[in-house]
Amino acid sequence: MDVGLTVAFAGGALSLISPCSALLLPAYFASTAGTGPRLLAHSVVFYSGLLATLLPVGLGVGALGRIFAEHRSAVVDVTAVVLVVFGIVALFGGGLDFAGRLPGLDRVRAAAQSRTGIARSLLLGSAAGAASACTGPILGAVLTLAAASGAVVEAGLLLAVYGAGIVVPMLLVAIVWQRFGQRGRTLLHGREFTVAGRTWHTTSVVTGLLLIAAGAAYWLTDGFVGVADPATGGTAARLQDAAESLARPSLDIALIVAAVAAVVVWWWRGQRRPD
Repeated sequence: MDVGLTVAFAGGALSLISPCSALLLPAYFASTAGTGPRLLAHSVVFYSGLLATLLPVGLGVGALGRIFAEHRSAVVDVTAVVLVVFGIVALFGGGLDFAGRLPGLDRVRAAAQSRTGIARSLLLGSAAGAASACTGPILGAVLTLAAASGAVVEAGLLLAVYGAGIVVPMLLVAIVWQRFGQRGRTLLHGREFTVAGRTWHTTSVVTGLLLIAAGAAYWLTDGFVGVADPATGGTAARLQDAAESLARPSLDIALIVAAVAAVVVWWWRGQRRPD
């Protein structure tokens, strides 16, 4: 499972610097959220918005994957093939528009553009939970891994880690945004190059190769079963039992709402303090 989490986190980071994203989120947070506690607060709220979109999807595909749990061999083969296909699509710069198929997402995006402050960060997170066209293969691959896990908790965790892969690098880049300068930002964007008469993009190539390698590893290790787990069997079992006891949608929603409320109250109190 740790390999799948690594792929999910790396996928989130790559989606942040993909050609279609072009580091828009770090630029926005660096210019509007400022620095220090305010930037951290906006990042936490943004991540809460991400979870509000990603967690229900992850839990849903995990529950769906349980239906096929008894056909594990076929699930592993199909998952490996799908990961490789998504990798090839990403490698060639192709896209899948998952966002356009989610009802109400256009309204969320429009609301994000009309709001300011904490509310805008929350809505941006919700909208960013669904990938745009060129990052669609990454989200599709993570969803495939989530469905193949056949476990609701693991599927939700994969999507949460994918979101963390977006937020953590975004926060780090936003902190040092001004120090990067134009040259540094250009390097982060990646660059285009030509091979065999075709134009490629470095981020797309890295993303594609990562997904293809993940698909091959998934098949060779029988769904990552052959990869050593750093936790002992007893520890893993206790963690799984604890996770399952917390795997209730009502609890997930309550935690998200509580986190957002705490950040909003903290920010509001800070705004009321005299300079």
